[in-house]
Amino acid sequence: MVEQARAGSGATSTVEAAVPWRARRRAGRWAREDARGRSTWRRGRVLAAIVVLTAGLLAFHRAVPNSVGRLGSLLEAFLPWLGLVVVVLLGVALLRRSAAALVALLLPVAVWMYLFAGLFLSGAEPGAHDLVVVQHNVSDENTDPAGTARALADAEPDLIALEELVPPALLVYEKTLASDYPYHAVRGTVGLWSKHPLTDARLLDIKPPGIAEAWSRGLRTVVHTPHGEIAAYVAHLPSVRVRASGLASSWRDESAGLLGKAIATEKLKAVILLGDLNSTVDDRGLAPLTSRMNVAERGFAFSFPAALPLARIDQVMARSATVDQIRTLPATGSDHLPVAARITLG
Repeated sequence: MVEQARAGSGATSTVEAAVPWRARRRAGRWAREDARGRSTWRRGRVLAAIVVLTAGLLAFHRAVPNSVGRLGSLLEAFLPWLGLVVVVLLGVALLRRSAAALVALLLPVAVWMYLFAGLFLSGAEPGAHDLVVVQHNVSDENTDPAGTARALADAEPDLIALEELVPPALLVYEKTLASDYPYHAVRGTVGLWSKHPLTDARLLDIKPPGIAEAWSRGLRTVVHTPHGEIAAYVAHLPSVRVRASGLASSWRDESAGLLGKAIATEKLKAVILLGDLNSTVDDRGLAPLTSRMNVAERGFAFSFPAALPLARIDQVMARSATVDQIRTLPATGSDHLPVAARITLG
């Protein structure tokens, strides 16, 4: 009996020796109860609840009301950044050694991956019926319009949509782009340059009733491509402001509604919308547009502010066509980054 006990004791010591000391120490820390006698599964329950709430905000952001301070739109404007909140919560869960919180983190990770992981994938291979378009708010304070125009032309797009066009910078854009883009149309402060003929250009009235001063930020024209006619819309929706009371976006939302109605009545089947819409595609304020048009399937392309891009408010959308991929171009003299997108027709 004594010999058996000694043999068993020796076997146990051999097993313990086979397990690295540091690994046993880490396992001991996780299994150890805290000062209040809570196990790793019992501690961090409040943290786990916060994790589940974060998953709920991601999955059911439409349920957040807009009636007070447009909090729903404010959340949706920065929705992808909730992924950083998940990373922070992961760090806290590890520090707290909370198994419950770590398991709960699987929820927001899964939801975030479902919503945004596809944007990281590469787009389809370029096809014969593709158009490349560039959208850029060039800024009315841009001190280098010629350099900006050359930078946009270097991407070799078929169409270039510009906003905040003001004299005398407009003359510089017209002169610099003339050789590569012989067709262009400008209405108010927005314009479209094209390698293909343009016809039927007209001002698009998207001014909210509350704006009293002169305000022309919409354009509609027809692009005659080798693959058929396309109705091209260029728009610059009103700016929004983040205040202590919430998001001030009523004019932007009204303008989006007017633009959505105009596109709904468009007789041409294929439509491309380019513009500074002062909102992200997740924001319900753009629902009059996103409910009728396709948005980019690949790419985040955060475009504003140029110094530290936090959101893509410069958009390319399409009807009866697919926006395969969107990306940012190098910075210009504007406070926005240009975005370039590939569009597959048909």
